[in-house]
Amino acid sequence: MLEDIKKACQVLRDGGVILYPTDTVWGIGCDATNAEAVKRVYAIKQRTDSKALLVLVDSPVKVDFYVEDIPSVAWDLIELTEKPLTIIYDGARNLAPTLLADDGSVGIRVSGEKFSQQLCQRFRKAIVSTSANISGQPTPSNFSEISDEVKSLVDYIVEYRQDDMSHPKPSSIIKLGRGGEVKVIRE
Repeated sequence: MLEDIKKACQVLRDGGVILYPTDTVWGIGCDATNAEAVKRVYAIKQRTDSKALLVLVDSPVKVDFYVEDIPSVAWDLIELTEKPLTIIYDGARNLAPTLLADDGSVGIRVSGEKFSQQLCQRFRKAIVSTSANISGQPTPSNFSEISDEVKSLVDYIVEYRQDDMSHPKPSSIIKLGRGGEVKVIRE
């Protein structure tokens, strides 16, 4: 696993795109601060950049670096959630503008999964995480379901957990407004 993390970090630092396991489904990832790398992710997914991408971080402390004003309820949600939770925050900062929603918001998930958490920790920046499929096609549940087309378009494929045949679910998604309002996007 450590060798995989080293290689993946080098590819991310060089502006490349990786295919990697997360706390939910396998993801296509890149440096969330690199606009050119983010553009490549949209191209691989054949998705317009009007649909925002989410990012992973390794600890709640990192959320503060990427969001201007975090509603206090966010800390409770992060601490109390028992399954992967993506929170959409207003006022994103320090990220590639192309991955943000039109309103300047961003979805951030604090990963609790060993590999993606250590990857984020060693990379020291947020990493884009979007399902490893072409837009409109079914989300692959595990590595064996990822299309050869997607595999051929990334710069590095992580070996760790390729043989895992579990069927993880996508994260829950909640949008937090500046006034403290909470909107459930996906349970």
